[in-house]
Amino acid sequence: MKRALTITALAAVCALAALSGSARATHQDATNGRLAFAIKDGSGISNIYSVRPNGDGLVRLTNSTAFDLCPDYSRDGRLITFCSNRSGSFQIWAMNADGSNVHMVTNGNRFIFPDYSPDASKIVFSGTASAADVDQNVYVINADGTGLKQLTTDGNNQFPTYSPNGKRIAFTSDRTGVEQVWVMNADGSNQAQISHSGVREDQLPDWSPDGRRIAFAEGAAGSGRIWVMNADGSNPVQLTSGPGDDFGTAWSPDGRRIAFVRDLANGDRSVWTMSADGSGQQRVMPIPLSEYVPTWGRSAGHGHGEDD
Repeated sequence: MKRALTITALAAVCALAALSGSARATHQDATNGRLAFAIKDGSGISNIYSVRPNGDGLVRLTNSTAFDLCPDYSRDGRLITFCSNRSGSFQIWAMNADGSNVHMVTNGNRFIFPDYSPDASKIVFSGTASAADVDQNVYVINADGTGLKQLTTDGNNQFPTYSPNGKRIAFTSDRTGVEQVWVMNADGSNQAQISHSGVREDQLPDWSPDGRRIAFAEGAAGSGRIWVMNADGSNPVQLTSGPGDDFGTAWSPDGRRIAFVRDLANGDRSVWTMSADGSGQQRVMPIPLSEYVPTWGRSAGHGHGEDD
């Protein structure tokens, strides 16, 4: 059995290498942009890759022996912020969209899931600033690493994301007993619960590009489903029904599609996309891999292909 697992892991590494080397330029609407997400190889290490939404042009962006995860594109597609434990504990890092100029932004106890403000001047994220912290909270920092500020205090608060105009932040909080979607002003004021399902809503709420809707995951671990609701919490609509566990939403820049992760709990944990109404669900990569939460950004011409 151990030999079989080793062969399987080696095959995955070889397949990933082949895909990375097979980038080809195909004409696409510029609004389709690129997806970036982490892929874990056979050694158990995860690095961040970029790919076109149709699965073409896979490019490796980081080359770490640690765990690089949870990337987020800046609005113009020129920057990526991500979390990594390459310095020991998970911190917020940033780089150019081609993988150059990698640098650490935070230096706290444990920080994860960053999100750029629309002008890329700030990064919001969740975690613990001190080892003495019991709950995670939402923090914001200037993109140059200065001005760290804590925005939440009650309960466990995670997965913050800026609205398209930068005036509000959506996040999840369990302060009323179970994780629900909340919103607040970008300075942390006027925190308000907008979902009231009573069912766990845990994993990356994401605003549509026009700011009118929020996509999110709802359901217990292992059976999550993707939903969309109006930005005020009204009219929640379920978009996926499995199989597997669906979570980690990311809207396309044109608002027509949503990317997410589907974990089938059999070694197949892949990024998928679908139309904003839940139709047309399709896997991005052609082979089963261990893939993590995606970000979907505009293309900014950083050497990923002729059409970029």
